[in-house]
Amino acid sequence: MNPIRFLAAVALFIAAAFPTFAADVVFPPGARVGMKPLVGLNRAKTFTGFETEDQGVKVLVTDLPAEAYGEVANAFKANPGGTGGIKPESIETAAGLAYYTVENAKDGAGTVRRYSMILPGPTFSGYVAMQVPENAARIYTDDAVRQMFSTAAIRDQVPVDEQLGLMPFKITELANFKNVRTLAPGAALIVADGDEKSGFEVAPFMIIGIIGSTAASPDDRGRFAQQIATTIPGVRDGRITMSEPIRIDGQPGYETRIDAVSGKDNTPVTIVQWLRFGAQTSLRIIGSSPRDQWSAAFPRFRSVRDGIQPR
Repeated sequence: MNPIRFLAAVALFIAAAFPTFAADVVFPPGARVGMKPLVGLNRAKTFTGFETEDQGVKVLVTDLPAEAYGEVANAFKANPGGTGGIKPESIETAAGLAYYTVENAKDGAGTVRRYSMILPGPTFSGYVAMQVPENAARIYTDDAVRQMFSTAAIRDQVPVDEQLGLMPFKITELANFKNVRTLAPGAALIVADGDEKSGFEVAPFMIIGIIGSTAASPDDRGRFAQQIATTIPGVRDGRITMSEPIRIDGQPGYETRIDAVSGKDNTPVTIVQWLRFGAQTSLRIIGSSPRDQWSAAFPRFRSVRDGIQPR
């Protein structure tokens, strides 16, 4: 997809009420991208970002892969006039030089103004998308939005307690994992010994989250567990070595183990997937370790699993 179009397409709206800023940069819970929102914009209730009280104007903040910023910057430099009538612009922020686009679009029967900005981060690209309906355009003008975008900032780390507080369950044991990183606020996180710079696959890590599906019946749990094990991201040449029912915190579950390779260096890994089945959703816990570290990593994985409790 064209990088400029990509910025516009990913846009999921933002808002404000008067061209006046909050006193300080505000980071939505769990987010590494923040800004000084215009007065009238408050933290959104159903997504990561800001919105007006009537939810008409919305601002999404999120992370993109680290290479996304470079791809967009190169495309802007190669074609400064833009494409499809969308002209890219640059802006200085606390994080560095950012690029943004503005376009008119339709949202149902109404006309909206859409803004998209990408900015550099240390191990990721920050992304901001805003949508202003026509009836708010006199308040949230192009100049006001540009001024707000110029206040964008990035924080390298989000406090662990802040991240854990967003999850629909409590995690009472981290088993000395060094890093905690939200993958989807309120839905999934990773705890790891490695980081984004070194790569997670070279050391033990876990992914913990809720999935919006479950086995259709007790007899279907084995098939469901093995099928969903094939969707673990970044895993290649996987071979299931064990899959059997267990009890997790008194609830029905399934444990599946996989030998595979993972990461850019084709690291041989052993993976365990635990599913704890609910009525409509399942708790999914994935632990991955280089095969030569498995015997030390597995007790840590189990310790984290056993420390997960209902909120």
